Amino acid sequence: MNVRGSAVASLVGLGIVVVIAVILLTNAVTTVDAGTRAVLKTFGEVTGILDEGLHFRTPFVTSVIVVDVKTQRYESTSSAASRDLQIVTTQVVINYRPDPERADALIRDIGVEYERRVIDPAVQEALKAATAQFTAEELITRRPEVSEEIRSVLLDRLENRNVLIESVAITEFNFSPEFAQAIEAKQVAEQDALRAERELERARIEAQQQVAQAEAEAEARLLVAEAEAKGLRLLRESSSPEVLQLRFIERWNGVMPLVMSGDSGPVPFLNIPIDNLQDQTRTITPEPEPTPEPEPEPTPEPEQ
Repeated sequence: MNVRGSAVASLVGLGIVVVIAVILLTNAVTTVDAGTRAVLKTFGEVTGILDEGLHFRTPFVTSVIVVDVKTQRYESTSSAASRDLQIVTTQVVINYRPDPERADALIRDIGVEYERRVIDPAVQEALKAATAQFTAEELITRRPEVSEEIRSVLLDRLENRNVLIESVAITEFNFSPEFAQAIEAKQVAEQDALRAERELERARIEAQQQVAQAEAEAEARLLVAEAEAKGLRLLRESSSPEVLQLRFIERWNGVMPLVMSGDSGPVPFLNIPIDNLQDQTRTITPEPEPTPEPEPEPTPEPEQ
């Protein structure tokens, strides 16, 4: 019985030793995952940063706080007054990450709730500061500049807080219904003005085309008139007596007509001087014989 009791006691003692060893080993080894940092604390004091991988530490004396240093997404919505005193509700998305090299300072100065304590107030302030520098219309038309202004304010506020701002994106602007209607009316008016300007330009071009066509037609008529005048001048210059005589001979069919020329009686046409061609001439033709009138019929006498 004493031997059996001693064996049981030995087994129990061995089990206790194994449990203690396991506990000690578990507390002495720390694994840091990729994209994280482990802030090492000794008796509650921040004493260093553990990078990714397997690390050994003093059990029961040291502890670790895991900090995610990957890019994180933060959404925020804020209402603020624009430069022209319009209330604008802006929704933004911030991509940020804790500084991996300063994770220990972040935990020591702010703690693990750095998003609620530091990032959210900085985003609200940046939205209000950027909105106040633009009119409500400029917030829409100059959106990249507004995003850059918000990012600049966040960098100034969070750089000494060990938080790195990677990008700022404005996802939505909301205005009052009255202002939205005014914006829509203005856009409609601008479209109407642009349409009227295009119509005016088209009318101007059509008028220029009509003027050009009229000028071309007038120039064509002038060229035709000049050509006709030149032709008449050449014809007049070439109408010498010899040329006229030659044209008459070329067109003569060989029949000798008779003409009246003063008291000399009929003479051959070819012997008429060219200067007398313009005199009044006529061809002698026999006058038609008068038609005899029918004799009237006798009227019958009435019977007695």
